[in-house]
Amino acid sequence: MKTSTPDIEILGPEEAEREERRIRDRFWPTVRKALRSVPFMTDVVAGYYAMLDPKTPTRARLTLVAALAYFVAPFDVVPDMLLGLGFLDDASVLAAALSAVVGSIREEHREAARRALADMPEKA
Repeated sequence: MKTSTPDIEILGPEEAEREERRIRDRFWPTVRKALRSVPFMTDVVAGYYAMLDPKTPTRARLTLVAALAYFVAPFDVVPDMLLGLGFLDDASVLAAALSAVVGSIREEHREAARRALADMPEKA
């Protein structure tokens, strides 16, 4: 039985541009805080690079913008400052989005993510 993804646009182009700028400003500080809480951070950072890549299909970019905007939001369902639980909701949203766009995240995005995380200081 074949399942299909619903044809839903989460963000319009203007909203996506605004959110992308906000994500760029807050992404790396949020990554540093969540590094130990989100076990698939390499995939999250690869998703970030895919979002920035103009070759990534629009639907995948919009999905990533929405998920990463939630990730960098200072207020969400479970406050990020709660040790151990704070990034649980973020991780759930990110995991769902990444699984939806996995085919749009290319090896070059993954390699850039590995390099960026390797260069990140251990202590945040």
